[in-house]
Parts: sequence; structure tokens; C-alpha cells
Amino acid sequence: MSDRRPYKSDLSDERWALIEPVITAWKARHRSVSGHQGNYDMREIVNALLYQSRAGCQWDYLPHDLPPAGAVKYYFYKWRDDGTDQTIHDLLRWQVREKRGRLADPSLVVLDTQSLHAAAGVPADTTGRDANKKVPGRKRGLAFDVLGLVIAVVVLAASVHDNAVGTALLDRVVAGTQPGAVKKALADQGFKNGSPVASVGR
Repeated sequence: MSDRRPYKSDLSDERWALIEPVITAWKARHRSVSGHQGNYDMREIVNALLYQSRAGCQWDYLPHDLPPAGAVKYYFYKWRDDGTDQTIHDLLRWQVREKRGRLADPSLVVLDTQSLHAAAGVPADTTGRDANKKVPGRKRGLAFDVLGLVIAVVVLAASVHDNAVGTALLDRVVAGTQPGAVKKALADQGFKNGSPVASVGR
């Protein structure tokens, strides 16, 4: 652990122990040609990511006692693009469900959407206007279990119909869970055919 004063967003020893094997395995697979292992402690990289997520600051406004923005962004985009962040998310979700006496993957998911105003710098070709809610921007689709844990997320233009969002969500659910685990999805009247219950197949 670093000698700096801790931030409220820092990982506890227990939380770090849960994800450290994933990060360590990732580092082992991504050794540099020279064998150099990098200048920054991986726990501090994760702490910086958690700080940025919690505070909502720009990368360059990260505190000086955390790793520099360039290093933090490098790992953020690497882990996002290669699915490491999803691996960690799924691992933690499975553990929470199993501690509650449930199977790792749910048999039922709930689908919902929310249209949000996009920031000023968001490219216009990735936004639209939700004709129903009269909101310009993007539409976020969520699939979650009965405990409220997120199973899948998609972000599309707000103009995309809920049917298409639902289809994209179910594709993500199917891809991210064990074969045959999820059998039904609950949705509101905005989804296909106005049916509140849909079967999930493979």
C-alpha cells in the first residue's frame, strides 16, 4: 500500500484481494519486450481509476500523489478494450450472488432504458432525439438481476427504438452468461409487442 494519505475511493485490502489475481494475470500476459514491468503499482492504478470514477474529474485533474494521467488512461483503455474490466465486474457479481445463496448467473433479468442528455463534446453522429421522452442525446439500456446487479449495458443514440436496445441487451446477456442460464427477461411496455415477459434463447 502507498504511503500517501488514503482517499475514500481507495480499495481496501479485502477489495484488492478479490481482483488482484486478475490484474496479476493480465500483467503476466503483457510483459514488455525488454522485460520492464512498469513504474506504477497496479493497486495505485486501480485506486486512480476509482478516484476518477467517483469524483468525475478530467484525467488531468487527478491528484498528484496518484499515478500520472497518461499511465492511468493507458490501463483504462487497455482493460476496457480487451475485456479485463468486464472480467472483474463479472467475477465480483458472481461472488455477491453466491454469497446470497444464488447461482452465479441469474435465470431472469430485467430490462430498462434511460435517455440522457449528451455532453457538449459528444459527436453528433452518435446521438439522437428520443421521440417519446423528448430528450436529445444518448439512450442507456440496462439488464440487471433481481438483486439489482448489472448484467449488461448498451449505450446507443437516444433516437434508437427500445426494441433495438432490448435486442442488443439480450445479445449481451446471452454472450456474458453461461449457456442456458438466463431464461426470461422482464421489460416494460416500450419493448417489443408491449410484452412484459420475453423468453431468452440461444
